[in-house]
Amino acid sequence: MLEILLVGDEAILQSAAKDALSGLGHRVTIAATESKARALLESRVFGVVITDVNMKKGDGLAIFRHVHATAPATDVILMTDYGTIADAVAALKEGAYDYIMKPFDIEIIGLRLGRIAERRRLAEELATARAAAAHLPETPIIGRTPSMIRLTQRIGTMATSDAAVLITGETGTGKELVAHSLHERSPRAAKPFVAVNCAAFPETLLEAELFGYERGAFTGAAARREGRFKAAHGGTLFIDEVAEMPVTAQVKVLRVLQDGVVEPLGTNKTTHVDVRVITATHRNLKERVAQGLFREDLYYRLKVLDIEIPPLRERPADLPLLVDHFLHRPHRPGAAIPVISPRAWAALGQYSFPGNVRELEHAIEHAVVLAQGKEIDIEHLPSEIAGTAALNTGPNGSLRTLSLAAHEFEREYLLRALTLVAGRKARAA
Repeated sequence: MLEILLVGDEAILQSAAKDALSGLGHRVTIAATESKARALLESRVFGVVITDVNMKKGDGLAIFRHVHATAPATDVILMTDYGTIADAVAALKEGAYDYIMKPFDIEIIGLRLGRIAERRRLAEELATARAAAAHLPETPIIGRTPSMIRLTQRIGTMATSDAAVLITGETGTGKELVAHSLHERSPRAAKPFVAVNCAAFPETLLEAELFGYERGAFTGAAARREGRFKAAHGGTLFIDEVAEMPVTAQVKVLRVLQDGVVEPLGTNKTTHVDVRVITATHRNLKERVAQGLFREDLYYRLKVLDIEIPPLRERPADLPLLVDHFLHRPHRPGAAIPVISPRAWAALGQYSFPGNVRELEHAIEHAVVLAQGKEIDIEHLPSEIAGTAALNTGPNGSLRTLSLAAHEFEREYLLRALTLVAGRKARAA
């Protein structure tokens, strides 16, 4: 339900609009003049002001500018005819929510108000999520669902230990972020955090990368180099995609875990290392063991402690927090944070995100760039999220009516015309 101020001097039109909007569950107050509207705005807070642009005793644009200056949280919808449509479209650039043409279709106003109400509901949900998250231990892990709260608590418990941790989860769930969090909350936080991805190196080079090598150890080894184990001495070594590690390297990693020593390629000398090992994989390591692709003794050495990260589709209540986080990251300093339309929210909520949080992050960055500071709508989202049919749907996923589709086309057309001529209304006309 919205508190609405309806401003205009056409008594029959105002009365009919009030009855229709009241029937939709909104509370409507009527003002017939600009002075009456200003008096009401001084004494009460309205969620929406719907005002006629052209009145005998008042100026709807002046009312809009007054509201915009004194109550920026109040949305303003302008009622216009063909004689004042250019002024109304120009007002959109100043911050008006929308305009409607007279005689108007009450369905169009109802849909506009539905969008406003949905946007405010989402804002309240986000504020609630932020408040709930504020009571959780400080961590880069974003989430307030029970599974994420348990994950955060598990990280806190395991961080104080030196035992090996195996992190499992689908691609894009944030396994390296969890590893970082374990390190940063551990007694080793002041020492190095070193990461290596087994899938990023050919089998012949991974051992050299992990254990280091002496000059001349192999073709191209022009100088001595310390491996990642040595670089992480005193700190944490994070081995990502550990399931892709070749068997020869697995044997040497097992020795490091058992004896705490590494043997660089090209030498028989061993070097002591003090390293906490955290590994991660999106594969089922038990299945790899059964297939003979991963050593069983190494598997149990790596899985002294374990953390499983839930996929994003299993914690949809975290979506508003994550979206808010990503919206605040790419924006230019001083620029307004873009809002997301109900249609775009619906598309995000219905998508399964096989790429998990990483895919969501890229989708928001994609949308921010395409929206260019305006409200992010469904057409700004990647095609796999928006879907081709979504472009023709209303805020609740239903097919838009012809009158609404025509209105939205006209609105966009006029805004583009004004943009092309730098806002000069006569030239746009």
